[in-house]
Amino acid sequence: MQLSTSSLNIDFLGKRKIAWIISAILIIVSLVSLSTRGLNLGIDFTGGTLVEVGYPEAVDLDSVRKALERESFNDAVVQHFGTAKDVLIRLPSSENENASELSNQVLAALSSTGEPSMRRVEFVGPQVGEELRDDGGLAVLYALFGILIYVALRFEYRFSLGAVAALIHDVIITLGFFSVMQAPFDLTVLAAVLAVIGYSLNDTIVVFDRIRENFRRMRKATSMGVINGSVNQMISRTLVTSLTTLLVLLALFFIGGEVIHSFALALIVGVVVGTYSSIYIAGSLLVILNVTAQDLMTEEKDTTELDEMP
Repeated sequence: MQLSTSSLNIDFLGKRKIAWIISAILIIVSLVSLSTRGLNLGIDFTGGTLVEVGYPEAVDLDSVRKALERESFNDAVVQHFGTAKDVLIRLPSSENENASELSNQVLAALSSTGEPSMRRVEFVGPQVGEELRDDGGLAVLYALFGILIYVALRFEYRFSLGAVAALIHDVIITLGFFSVMQAPFDLTVLAAVLAVIGYSLNDTIVVFDRIRENFRRMRKATSMGVINGSVNQMISRTLVTSLTTLLVLLALFFIGGEVIHSFALALIVGVVVGTYSSIYIAGSLLVILNVTAQDLMTEEKDTTELDEMP
């Protein structure tokens, strides 16, 4: 029996094996890259010095980089901060580093680029960076654990397993992308990863809610038919939400400046992967976990009995 409330009738679950192969390849590549190459951690996690310099006029970043390289600041990350007159310089940590002396060395190195003035100097020690890295990892784990509990209470425990598995799938592939591309990974990117978890979960919950509703309405339909029909019913909502979100993120990526470049990139990758998992992965996980209408009928009966108790 097929659901008839949607004009679309795409066999998403019929292609689930192809989707699983694609996901398996992406996850394996991500895990191998994360274990061998790791992430290109920024000074938020590794420690280092952040120097903000101001100019009376707009300055070209290439000239700033070349001036720093001439003074052996080879690994400096240079970007505009706010306006073209403000420059943010990130320097990796080194032994016997003194923030005051380092700022003077940076100013001396930049003397050939104009009339720079020191705005601020911040030093992040390696120990603080390690604590931020550990706390960030724990934040992701706590978020996934909280989601597991919420979805188990809101739906059924197998729905929660499917939702968390889909989220882990999204997080691993997003982190793997940053590892393969060696894109800078700092606290803003970690915040983007947490945002991706929330975005992907919202999309998955909407699909799961429709699946549960259809299981209760279409009691004679097969599990495959209900799940497939539910995804078809929600596909337009999923794609419209993702495309409008991507329009904003692409604008931030291309014209938002280097300060939020990595943040926007992480969200773009996360939204694309999250949309894919909501369509192909989350529903197929329910099939693997053998969720049926009888399971939800039992849950509904238990809830009704509790409501009728005096």
